Parts: sequence; structure tokens; C-alpha cells
Amino acid sequence: MRAPIALIAQEIAYARSLVIAEDAAILALNKPAGLSSQGGRIKAHTLDDLLWAFARSNGKRPELVHRLDRDTSGVILAAKTKPAAGFLGKAIAARRVKKTYLALIAAPPDPPAGMIATPLRREEVGREAYMRTCAPDHPDAQACESRYRTLASGHGAALVELIPHTGRMHQLRVHLASIGRPILGDVRYGGALVAGGVAVPRLMLHASRLDFPHPEGGSRTIEAPSPEDFVGVAHAAGLAISGG
Repeated sequence: MRAPIALIAQEIAYARSLVIAEDAAILALNKPAGLSSQGGRIKAHTLDDLLWAFARSNGKRPELVHRLDRDTSGVILAAKTKPAAGFLGKAIAARRVKKTYLALIAAPPDPPAGMIATPLRREEVGREAYMRTCAPDHPDAQACESRYRTLASGHGAALVELIPHTGRMHQLRVHLASIGRPILGDVRYGGALVAGGVAVPRLMLHASRLDFPHPEGGSRTIEAPSPEDFVGVAHAAGLAISGG
């Protein structure tokens, strides 16, 4: 049974409201928290599902070239053509794509800036997957590197900039937890649920910027403004940041 025309139009409008950059080769969207990038064990409406709103006349639609965790907000990139998808996939594999995140944590790290290079391993707990720190010689060890920098600190929270040099699942979340600074709202890895006297509504991790080589030449930088819930928690903790 086909969806009503009004519902289809509403979904198309919503999908297009997420667009922050577009050209003949790429489509960049500001993914809201709570929307999965793609389907997993839980079959639910995803960002990937919404890409039909950008389908061409031949039925081909953009293809996501990387993912964000369900509760992480921010910029996510899709390729509009098969050559662009191949180009961007190789750029990511060659670590030519730089991802920058913002996170809110309960207190500034010590030292205020540095690199975390603790290896991680995947662990299945029931139907859930977790990442754990481990020794470099562990048989399941995956090399990981995350750079962090403190941008501001307030009453019960600090704002940090994060740049992952590798792309492991939950990497930034586990690395920050490993130095005693889990991300606010990260129930899975021990993040606080209150900051500045207000409830933290979700994982306070935002993909703020993407720097990448463009399939048609040159390079491109795309930024996604911080969402209202992220800015609200920051302001409650006395941190002056701006949003969209």
C-alpha cells in the first residue's frame, strides 16, 4: 500500500531540511541525534532510508560513505554517483578525510590536550556490541588513535574537540572513558546524565566538521552547527558556544 501523497511530501521536505551542502557529486546532511545512519539489528527508519528523497529519474539515490552512531549528531556525507562513492571510499581508507567532533564531558581532561592511542577490542554482550580497551598484544586488539583538545570549561562540564585518526566503532566514546572523562549522556560507557543542574538528554557528541578531497578535484570543508540540545547543556554548564 502506497503512503499518502501528503506524507510523502512531508518526508521529502524533512530530508531536504537536513541538507547543508550539495553539488553534482556529493550530498552532506546534518544528521539529528536519534536517527540511525543505516539499518542494523533494529529495523527502523534510518537516514539511509530517507535518501530516496534525492533519487534521480533512473531511481539511483545517493549512497552514504560513512556512518555516525545513532545518538551522535552532525555532518554525514553521501555520494551522488558511483564514481564519487568509489573516490570517497578510497579517500577514507587512505585517511585523507578529516573528521572533527565536539563533545561535552564532566570535567576538563588532564593534560588539556593530547593523543589517546589505547588499542580497542570488540566484545559482544547479549545482542549488544561494546568496545573495550585492551593490551596491544591482545589477539583481538585494534590499533586506535584519537586526538583531543580542551576548548572551554565551566561548572560541571567541559567542551573538547576530538579528531579520530582511525575509525573504530565507538572509538571516541571509549577513549574518553578510558581517561576518566566519558562523554555526558553516554549511558553505555559511564557518562553523567546531569550537567549544570539540567538533565542530559542524549549522548553529547556532535560531528561538527568534515574536511575531504572532492571527487571533482580540490578539497572541501563542511561544517554542521551544534544542535539546540547540545548548546542547551553547554549553556547550563556556563559554556558559551553557538548553534544553528
